[in-house]
Amino acid sequence: MSETRAGERIADEDWYARDLSGAEWREVTLVDVDLTEATGTGATFEECTFRGVKFNAASFTESAFTACVFDRCNFFDVTFERCKLMGSVFSNSKLDLVKADRGNWSFVDLTRADIGSARFDGVRFREANLRELRARGATLAGCDLSGADLELADLSGATLLGSDLSALDPRTAVLDGAIITPDQATVLVEALGLVVRPA
Repeated sequence: MSETRAGERIADEDWYARDLSGAEWREVTLVDVDLTEATGTGATFEECTFRGVKFNAASFTESAFTACVFDRCNFFDVTFERCKLMGSVFSNSKLDLVKADRGNWSFVDLTRADIGSARFDGVRFREANLRELRARGATLAGCDLSGADLELADLSGATLLGSDLSALDPRTAVLDGAIITPDQATVLVEALGLVVRPA
């Protein structure tokens, strides 16, 4: 069901398995709303605020959450397919087992977020704030991390195959056991000031 909402405040609602396909929301605030197993294709949420919202096992396809705020939200086992989250902020939210396939997460703020069990494939994180990101064991494959702030990020054991690591300073991030390609290794070595030449 397509919904158009603007400037509303919705609190303490049970929207289990709600279909948000085609929704067009602007400056809507949701507080303590249960969106467990919600679905949405082609939904648009602009400058919305989600506080204490449960997104557990929800699935969104080709939807947009632009310049939204997610405060104390639970994203357990949520799937984002070809979604846009540009400029959105995640604060004190749980992102366990999140799966994101492609999509644009540029300028997103994931400061100190724990995405260790998450999987991101082909996602654009250009100029994202990933400072102190806890991504131990996470998968960030084929992602565009150009211009991202990865200072003090913990990427130990993370799978980074095919991702743009040009913005990553190996002196300020934890990379123990991270999985990368030889080409990516060259980028990191050059970031340390070494000159790589053929034998």
